[in-house]
Formats: sequence, C-alpha cells, structure tokens
Amino acid sequence: MIRAILEKIDAGQSFLVASHESPDGDAMASTLALVNFLRECGKEVVAYNKDGVPKDFDFLPGAETLVDRLDRGAVFDVGFVLDAGELRRAGLHLKDVCRSLVNIDHHPHSENFGDLYYVDESASATGAMIYRIIKASGQPLSLNVALCIYTAILSDTGSFRYSNADPEAFNMAAEMVARGVCPWDVASGLYESQDEKRLRLLGFALATLTVSPCGHYASVSVTREMMEQTQAGPEHTDGFVNYPRSVRGVEVAIFFRQVGEQAFKVGFRSKGKIDVGALSREFGGGGHHNAAGAVVEGTLEQVRETVFSRLDVLLA
Repeated sequence: MIRAILEKIDAGQSFLVASHESPDGDAMASTLALVNFLRECGKEVVAYNKDGVPKDFDFLPGAETLVDRLDRGAVFDVGFVLDAGELRRAGLHLKDVCRSLVNIDHHPHSENFGDLYYVDESASATGAMIYRIIKASGQPLSLNVALCIYTAILSDTGSFRYSNADPEAFNMAAEMVARGVCPWDVASGLYESQDEKRLRLLGFALATLTVSPCGHYASVSVTREMMEQTQAGPEHTDGFVNYPRSVRGVEVAIFFRQVGEQAFKVGFRSKGKIDVGALSREFGGGGHHNAAGAVVEGTLEQVRETVFSRLDVLLA
C-alpha cells in the first residue's frame, strides 16, 4: 500500500491534504508533515481543515498556509484524508474536488472511501504512518517534517503515557530528536502556551465533576453558556476529559460538550477495561478501544442518564 501511495505522489502534481474537523494534535501535525514533505518534493499542495488551525498548533511549520475554505472550481490530482475515520468528518465535498482519494488512518472501523485505503489500527498515530511513507520514499527527513512527526506522536500517545506508546513510537521520536527537534519547544507549544479563557472554562468544567456511586466512571461537562461566559470555543476544551480520567479508581472518563440546542458531543477515555470504541459505535460514533466519541441527542440531563445507564451495565 505504501508503494501504491508513493506512485500516486510521483504521478500527481496538485494535492489536497485534509484531516478531521476539530483537529487534535495527530490530525493537524500529520497534515502538516505530509504537506511539508510534498512541497519539498516540488508538488503543489493545499493544506485544508474546515475548522482551521487551533492556536495550540500554530507553531507547526506550514500552519500559516492552512485554509478552511477551498477556492471555487479547485480540482486536485490527489486528495489525502488523514485520521478522519469517516469522510464526513473531513468533508464529503472532498470527493468532488479530488480526482482520487487516499484514506490514511489508524482508527478501527475506518470508512473505506476513496481509491487507496491505508489503515493500520496498531499504529500509535496517523503521524507514524506518514513517517513510514516518507521513509519509504528515500527522501531525507527535513527538520520541518520531523517536528510535525514528533508532535503527532507525542500528542496521540498522551506524551507517551498511553498504551499505544509502543517501541515504534519511541524509536520514531528518538529519530526526530536526533534530526534536531527540541522536545521542550514542542512541549512548550502544546502545553505551556494556553489561553487564559481556556483555564477559565476549565474552572467551570471542573465544577461539574461527577463521580459515579461505584467510583468506576466520572465526567465533566461544558455547555454553550459556559463558553459564552468565558468567550472560549470548542478548541479550548481539548484534554478536559483527562481530568475525570485521573480520579483514582475511575476506569472510564466522559466529557460532555454541547454542540446543539439538544445535542452533546460525548468524549470517552478508558483505562483499558472497557472498549469505549464499541460503546461509541452504539451511539453512532466511533474511535479506539481507549479513546472514542459520539454525538448524542437530548438535554444534558438526558444524555448523561443515557450514557451513565449504559456504563452501569458495562461496569457491573
């Protein structure tokens, strides 16, 4: 599959690289790693995400070139859709503006769209798969590409704390550091440059902390009213789910974020006992064994009751 992807790159001249909405570190850094590589190969490349670049990732090389709208009439030889799981999360319109599509992902049950389907559930991050492609090309890894690869892996392994922090992830990270990436610069960009409004929103969220009577699941919530009061946006909630996850005894953490008048995006994190990917698919979402999400209709009270009652069964 990697060889087929490299053949697409060799044959094409114009490329679109996109990832899922509300991009996390892996999605954004993978996008920019591939974008920088393709540009270094002399290709014409548009980096795209319908939600733009979150401030947490604006330190990445090429971030300033990413667009959240495509020019009318634009057509690309090849479109890469990264880390999306489903095409709709990146944009169904991408199929209409690309002569061929390549899906690169590490989510289980990733939708088989496009012409090439490179999915590896065992990969620590989509960034690790981009690394494999670049490595197989024989082209040298530039510092710009290395910085993006390192960031993707660091982000999706939870700074090497999660179970997907496998030997390949550590070896790749070591190589990126050897190529000149400064770990402090990345850590500073990701974790030490927070907006004040994010911390104020976090205060509201932590006030909603709920731990189940059994002590095995816990949650925090963010409503539209909270975001309006703090002038924060969805991008400021990244990582909020890790706070209930850190409670001693908790197996599953849940983060409820209001996305509609009566709709909440529900993010799940598991410590391994419960497959929250399967749980999310019950609600029409998806994800990994230990990290997943879905959108559930209803008021906050109704959504919480729906999710909590299902977890009561799973954790009984």
